[in-house]
Amino acid sequence: MDINADQQHPTVTVSAGYAHGQLARAFTTALSHPDAATRSRAEGRLDRWRATLAGMKDGSLRIGSRTPVAGLPAWVTPEVLQGGFASGRACAEGPLQPYEAEACRAADIPADRAELFAYSLTEAGLARLWELLDSGRYRVTVPEEAALLTVAWLVRAGEQDAAVELVAVLAPFAARLRFTPPTGDGPAPGTDAVHRQTVGDTIAALERRGPNRQVETQREAMTVWLPFSDELLAHWLETTGPTGRVGSHDPGPHWHRQGAELLGRYRLLAAEHLLCGKHRNPRKNLGALRSALELTVAGEELPARTAGLLRCAVESMVQRRGLPGSERHTALRRAQAEQAAQPSHHALAQVLLARLAELPRSDGLADPAALLAETGPTEGRGGGIPVGTAFPSALHRPVLAATSAPVETLIDRGLVQSAEVLAGLAPQLAAAAEADAHRDHALGALAAAHHRAFAGRRSLLLLDHAHQVRAGELPWVRAIEPHRGTGGDAGGRELALLRRLGGLAVNAFPGTILPNPLVSELAALARRTDLSVPFVEELAADIFMGTFTPKYLAAAKVAADLLEGTLYERYFGIDYAAVRAMPADESVRGRRSVTSSGFSALCGQRAGRPASSWSVAANGTVIEQAQILTTHNLATLVGAVGITPADGWEVLARRAFDTTCRLVTRAGQLPHPLATVKNAAFAWRQLLFHLSLCAPQAREAAIDSFIADHPTRLTPAVTGLVLVAAGGEFEDDGTAEGGTAHRLLGWTVGPHRLLS
Repeated sequence: MDINADQQHPTVTVSAGYAHGQLARAFTTALSHPDAATRSRAEGRLDRWRATLAGMKDGSLRIGSRTPVAGLPAWVTPEVLQGGFASGRACAEGPLQPYEAEACRAADIPADRAELFAYSLTEAGLARLWELLDSGRYRVTVPEEAALLTVAWLVRAGEQDAAVELVAVLAPFAARLRFTPPTGDGPAPGTDAVHRQTVGDTIAALERRGPNRQVETQREAMTVWLPFSDELLAHWLETTGPTGRVGSHDPGPHWHRQGAELLGRYRLLAAEHLLCGKHRNPRKNLGALRSALELTVAGEELPARTAGLLRCAVESMVQRRGLPGSERHTALRRAQAEQAAQPSHHALAQVLLARLAELPRSDGLADPAALLAETGPTEGRGGGIPVGTAFPSALHRPVLAATSAPVETLIDRGLVQSAEVLAGLAPQLAAAAEADAHRDHALGALAAAHHRAFAGRRSLLLLDHAHQVRAGELPWVRAIEPHRGTGGDAGGRELALLRRLGGLAVNAFPGTILPNPLVSELAALARRTDLSVPFVEELAADIFMGTFTPKYLAAAKVAADLLEGTLYERYFGIDYAAVRAMPADESVRGRRSVTSSGFSALCGQRAGRPASSWSVAANGTVIEQAQILTTHNLATLVGAVGITPADGWEVLARRAFDTTCRLVTRAGQLPHPLATVKNAAFAWRQLLFHLSLCAPQAREAAIDSFIADHPTRLTPAVTGLVLVAAGGEFEDDGTAEGGTAHRLLGWTVGPHRLLS
């Protein structure tokens, strides 16, 4: 059913205005940002947006097409900029990579990509590829890098015809694209453990943590300048004499010689320790002591202002801390010395980096607690780190982010805090299922590595109801498709994973819309099973033109089977019987219809949108009606896939309500709240879904708790919920009881009721 992953109106054209806006932003950042690395990245974006605009102008780029770059087929992974714009480059092109140059040197061939391609098809080249396949010591960073490994596997499996056919497809691009992978320790296939980031990512994060200038400045002050200021203070206190006034007594030549020595040491300290600057300011205590001493040692009489600053400095220092050597002063300096002796985060990060250096960079951390154990006797000697030093929480975060464990464990530990993060982990689980689906271990490992790389392929902005390129369209994937496992277990692992991921999304994140990457992964898993279930994406309101593909109607019919006669249907004013009876659009001249005209018209009618109107807000109201009718995949997961919550529907309803309350409260505090209001409406809609599946008594108890505790802004929505639960109805405008109750929606043309 899920055959149109992205849909837009056939008459839409892409304006260059968005690209010009991105170009301007990159230009501003490249010129004015204070961070050099950020400026450098902005310069790269600037170049890519310039190339995009030039390609749009000369026709070499067709934004909105599945083949946006002239001369490159759809299976080539394009470089995609923000908004889905192709830059004109392929991700697998560019200068020869270091690993490619090394392979050329090892093969004694010219450092040329076409030469490496040809060599890889020789007996020696195939032997090298077979060694990589068997060892698993490679990484696929873009899908194309799996191509020649696939050729090598086909040759070894006796599939010469398929190998030759694949080579013929690749050969025209051999000089431009890299078809061999970089070496390295690839993740082990078939494992149930996943990780948010790799050891290599953690190393990079820790390496970016330079010394904290503010902390190091404070450390310099406590270890260098405070002890030196104590020496100067004690030196000046020798001049108090019987009167008790600083400078009223000349201790003699010895005092002047010591003063000269102190000034000489000051100059050495100032040249070596450059973080603190207060000692240079004659109005600060240390600066006043030093300036007066310089004049006195030079034999000059102190001006009245300098003498006054000297006396103020001495009096304030003694009053605040006591005399040098006194019990109060000594205790203070001891505490400051202990604080300064504590190792810096930067120094401790170096210890972690040394520990991480021994681990494979492509894996996660199976035991992060061991890595974060207190420092041992041989660690940190150069940085003065004592044995048994614990790592601060700020250094725990990048390490824990690499924790490798079952996704349920990561959720329980709070390391997966949103559906978006879950979506990022889904390809790792799907890759494991992909590996298990192949009888040959080496082929399974290659398929898993390719799946992870393909999941990173960014979506293009597409028009004419086109769908994103799927893995099965890539020639090297098609070539090995016949070698996937067959038999009674075919699709069994994919179905189990579909239910697992869907269950996690429903149970762990109630009140959160399923992000498109997760929807795509669920849809891909469903296509591998015997289930024929529709998964629908969230559409972009700024380029939507009012029509939906047939799978949206199919998803609405799944929702009708589950929700007809429920609170959900009554609250949103849906006639699910009519939806179920709605006919699918018929084929024209043997071609399947790409839109569902009936469903599209129904959504527009429910949104109250005039046929001739167009605006982002008006588009949003229509898209929201499609989400309401389809439940945005909840009904598919529950009714068709068979997801049930472990804790019961009432618990999910209460958690969705908590999410709604949090978002509504936040919206009232933001200068631009509409996106938060939209998310609150998503959570409210899921609340209605969960409530509708509750037992009557549990539903009543949940609604009673909502009445008792909710933000004031949510009162009209809660009143509307109570009204419908008691058998009432909204008026045509979505309000009731004189406007004191209303149906909560996210999109509106004009002021939003929630913000009134």
